[in-house]
This record gives sequence, structure tokens and C-alpha cells, in this order.
Amino acid sequence: MKALAVAVSFVALHCHAQSTIYAYSDERGVLHLTDAPDDGRYRALGEPEAASPAKTSKAVRPYEALIDRTARAYGLDPALVHAVVSVESGYDARAVSKRGAAGLMQLMAPTAARYGVSDRLDPSQNLRAGTQHLRELLELFANDLELALAAYNAGVQAVERHGRRIPPYAETQSYVPRVLRAYAKRAQ
Repeated sequence: MKALAVAVSFVALHCHAQSTIYAYSDERGVLHLTDAPDDGRYRALGEPEAASPAKTSKAVRPYEALIDRTARAYGLDPALVHAVVSVESGYDARAVSKRGAAGLMQLMAPTAARYGVSDRLDPSQNLRAGTQHLRELLELFANDLELALAAYNAGVQAVERHGRRIPPYAETQSYVPRVLRAYAKRAQ
């Protein structure tokens, strides 16, 4: 119990200092903590899971038909595109990340330009480009959904540079399973 209190204090101090702490419990129930994850099982403490359908139903409604229609136009399962949107932006069409990714599918400026997007915050343009990009990533990685999602998050070069495996970046290691869980929930 004393070890748990020390761990909680450690986490609280680091969280207060703006560091990200990652944790996982192994098969023996041992809690592992780090600020430099080197294992895909680590998850950022306090990291939000993909929002549940009940929590996002109001946010989804304005975009549901558009997402479904756009996904089908590019031969994708609408549940997959919903999962990406849920994790990327939480259905907030005005979302802009610290790195400059914008819109429902969090497009970076070069990706948006590649697909002819003039306004990354326009839901229709954003969804069209993001969905087309995801379709092309699936084709590039022989329909390996994990690699396509890793490339969506970290870039094609990162996946290639790491031997066509999910790059060992904490964000990407967390992102892929989050989207897959959201996809599985949506597809039920």
C-alpha cells in the first residue's frame, strides 16, 4: 500500500509539472510507470478514451449522414471513419491541435493541400480529404488497418522507417488501439 501511495504521489508531481506519465499493469498485476514509454502497452495517464456513443450523440448528429456518405464514396466502413473522427476531434469541426492539425479528421496543412482542401475547418472538405487519405493508406499498406492508422497519425515515412511496423512513438502506440476500440464499439 505504501508503494501505491508513493506511485500516486510521483504521478501527481509529474502531472503538476506538465510531464506526461504513462502506465500499464502487466499480467501479474504489477503497475509500470514511465515518462518515456518503450512498450506498446503504456497509456498516458488521464488520456481520454474515444467518447462513447451516448456521450457524443449530440456531437455526431450534425455530421453522421455526411460521414456515412463520404465513407461509402471511398469504399470505407462508415464506422471506421466515425472512429477516426471520434478519436481525432471528438466530432468538433473547429478543433485545432497544438501541432496545427485541424477539423474533424485533424488534417495537417500539407495533407489538406494534397487533396485540394481550401478550408480545413469545412466539414465536407475535411471529411473528403481525410477519408480519401485513409483509403489510400489502406491501399498502400495492403489493407493492414493498424499500419494505415499508424501512418494516418505518424506519417507514412515513420511507418516505413520502422520496418512497416507501428512506430515506437507513445502517441501513435496509444492512437492505434484507441481508434480500433472506437471502431469496434461503433460497429456493434
